[in-house]
Amino acid sequence: MAEENITRLHINDKELILIGTAHVSKQSAEQVKQVIEEERPDSVCVELDAQRYQSIKDGDQWKNMDIFQVIKDRKATLLLMNLAISSFQKRMAKQFGIKAGQEMIQGIESADELGAELVLADRNIQVTFSRIWSNIGFFGKMKLMMSIVYSIFSNETISEAELEKMKSQDMLDGMLQDMTDNFPTLKKPLIDERDQYLAQKIKTAPGDKVVAVLGAAHVPGIKKQIHEDHNLDQLNERPPKSPWPKIIGWAIPILIISIIAYTFYANPEAGAQQSISWILWNGSFSAIGAAAALAHPFAVLTAFVAAPITSLNPLIAAGWFAGFVQAYFRRPNVSDFENLSEDVTSVKGFWNNKVTRILLVVVLANIGSSLGTLIGGADVLRLFFENL
Repeated sequence: MAEENITRLHINDKELILIGTAHVSKQSAEQVKQVIEEERPDSVCVELDAQRYQSIKDGDQWKNMDIFQVIKDRKATLLLMNLAISSFQKRMAKQFGIKAGQEMIQGIESADELGAELVLADRNIQVTFSRIWSNIGFFGKMKLMMSIVYSIFSNETISEAELEKMKSQDMLDGMLQDMTDNFPTLKKPLIDERDQYLAQKIKTAPGDKVVAVLGAAHVPGIKKQIHEDHNLDQLNERPPKSPWPKIIGWAIPILIISIIAYTFYANPEAGAQQSISWILWNGSFSAIGAAAALAHPFAVLTAFVAAPITSLNPLIAAGWFAGFVQAYFRRPNVSDFENLSEDVTSVKGFWNNKVTRILLVVVLANIGSSLGTLIGGADVLRLFFENL
C-alpha cells in the first residue's frame, strides 16, 4: 500500500484514515478499494455533497433536464459554468481511460459492499459557489470567468506520473500558495471553509474507525482543522445579497430614460438620435453575442429586438428571450442530452451540442447586451451634453 498518500490520525479514541487522491487517477481509485477492504472501517466519508452524490447515482440525469425551465429559473449561466469547470477534469479522465471521480464512486461501492456507513462529507456545491461569488469582487469575478473560459479552450495534457506527483504534500502546498497569490479571496470559501466542513463531518462520522476519501488538496488543511470544533450551520450560510446591484440595476435605466426624455423635450431631433443610438448599440452587441454562439437567425433577431428593452428592466434579460427562441427552433433531442458529458470535453462539442448551444446563446447574448448598455449609455450621455 502506498502509505505516502495516507494520513492516520487519532481523535477522541477514533482512528481516522485520510486518503489523498487525484480525481482522475486510476491508482487513486485502486488505492481507495484496497484501503477500505484492508481497514474495514465503520464509516466511509467521501468528498461529495448530496447533489453531486445524486448525479453519480443517476448517470442519466441529463435526459430529464428541461432546458426551458433552466432558462426560466435563471440557471443557464450557472449550468454553463458547471459544465465548463468540469470539462478539464473530464478531458484528463478521458486521457487516462478513467471516469472522472472514479475514486469517489469506488468509495461509495466499497462502503456498500462492506456494509459501512456512507457519509457525504462535503458542503453543498451551490453554497460554496454562492460564498465564492460574493467574496471575490468585480475584478475577481472577471478573472475567474477568464480562467473558466481558458479551461474550455485549453488542450493541456499531463502524464500520469505528473498526476501522481500532484498528490505529494510539497506540491500541494505550492499549488495552494499559487491560488492564494492569484485569487486571494477565492481560497477561503473554496479550500479553507471546506477543510473545516470536511474535518467536522469526518471526526463526527459514526464508529471508531473512519476512512475518508478526499482530494489531496484538502488533506493538509483537514489535518490542521480536525482538532477544532466547527459550526456547520455557519459554514452553510449563504451570504446576504448586497442591495447595490439592485440599486445600480434600476438607477441606470431610470437615468437613461430620464436623459432621453429630457433631451426629447429640449431638442426632439437629438432625443431621436439618442433613441436610435441606444437601440443600435444594445441590439447590435446582443445580436453579435448570439451570433457568436451560432444561434438560429430568429434567435439573433430576437436578441437585437429584446436587448434595448430588457436593458431598461433589470428583472429580464435579452439572452433569456434569445435562448427560448433558440430552444424552440433547435430543440435538443435525447442524443444531445446523452452526449452532453462527452461533448463538453471539447470546444467543438460545446458549440455543436444543442443543449450547450442554447446556454451559450443565453450567456453571450446577455454579455453582448451588457456591453451595448455601457457603450449605448455613454453615447446617450455624449449626445445629451453636446445638446445642452
